[in-house]
Amino acid sequence: MFRDSGVFEGSPDDLRNGFVHLSGAARLRKTVEKHFAGAAELVLVALDAASLGASLRWEVSRGGAKFPHLYGSLPMGAVRGITPLRRESDGIFLFPPEIP
Repeated sequence: MFRDSGVFEGSPDDLRNGFVHLSGAARLRKTVEKHFAGAAELVLVALDAASLGASLRWEVSRGGAKFPHLYGSLPMGAVRGITPLRRESDGIFLFPPEIP
């Protein structure tokens, strides 16, 4: 769907909140554990943050941590890679080695 349209407008949560929720590599595992543990399938989308310009803002969230929020559509041109995440036998998602 994202590849067909060329843009991602956001999930229902994103649309309700007014921005696309993103995660930096350092917080990615915790984000997946908290918000996507029950997902049947997940893909990791690597972005060129600089290409998003002023639409990308790092904002303080609960607990004082900063998270990237994209105010606007995510264009396919900002995507640098898409990696399907597989699960281990215990159900935990496997991440590429470059994700801490």
